[in-house]
Amino acid sequence: MRAADDATAPVYQARLPAFDEQSYDREVEALISQFEESTGRKLAPGPKGKVGLKIYSDSGPGLATPIPLVKGVISALKRRGFDEEDIFLVGLNQLRLRMTGYLPSLVTGEGPFKKHKIYVLESGRYYDPVWFYDSPLPQRFDPIFAEQQVKDYSSTSTKDEDRKSFLATPLFLDADFWINLPVYTDHPMLGINGALVNATLWNASNTARFFRSPANAPAAVAEMSAIPELRETWVFTIASLQHFQFIGGPFFNSLYTRSEPLLWLSNDPVIMDALMRDRIDRLRKQTGFAPISEEIRTLEFAETLGVGSTDIKSARIVEVR
Repeated sequence: MRAADDATAPVYQARLPAFDEQSYDREVEALISQFEESTGRKLAPGPKGKVGLKIYSDSGPGLATPIPLVKGVISALKRRGFDEEDIFLVGLNQLRLRMTGYLPSLVTGEGPFKKHKIYVLESGRYYDPVWFYDSPLPQRFDPIFAEQQVKDYSSTSTKDEDRKSFLATPLFLDADFWINLPVYTDHPMLGINGALVNATLWNASNTARFFRSPANAPAAVAEMSAIPELRETWVFTIASLQHFQFIGGPFFNSLYTRSEPLLWLSNDPVIMDALMRDRIDRLRKQTGFAPISEEIRTLEFAETLGVGSTDIKSARIVEVR
């Protein structure tokens, strides 16, 4: 992650001539090379010799992290000395990972990432009791069904386990560093479902409890994104604008999706989310919908904690060719 006092961390931008593997491979390599040259940080294997990729598949087919993008990132990492089996993927839900092509087909057993470990967080096997975010709110998980789930839990629970959201430790304990690969949608209580949310709420247990109040989920995202161990190993975020949704998310609705041939890389997740919030608001206004509520302060809370900047007027977009 970027230094807290670097308020102008750039967003490196590449233009995709097509959404195929060759184009993603070339542009991902260009972006990472530019990042390495600009920051002096080389993405080489360290003491642990592993790297994690946090993908998003939880809106189902149509709004998952593009598989050609993930393949491009893997190729770039292999060129920098990582063995294929030392690059692992982290996702949330087994069914949606399978529906979006990340897990092998149950019929053929074939899939594009058979040589890579894929950690499914809903299995509950990848949390450590030492690493948790503590909050006196009850309880759990799903990006799409969270609002319905919270109705099933008592708001007066005082159980110790109900206070804790356990973090997925493979990304910051098992890897030298990890890369965030979100997909952008709007969200009724978070405003933007993107870089910050993919790295926090969709990377932990016991999170639907935060959706009981409009203020709880944004505060949890900001506070979790500021956890030092998570920030130190989170090297940057890469987001493709191949598909993003401006209203009705995180449920996928093709009527409200748009596509731009752009690929972004930045170690400031807040400015990336702020730029997408601006894009989404413009699309909403053009199509007769209200903008995202100004009362949703997810990005502003994160900025206050030093995670990044919301100042899109000062954002530095660096074109990488």
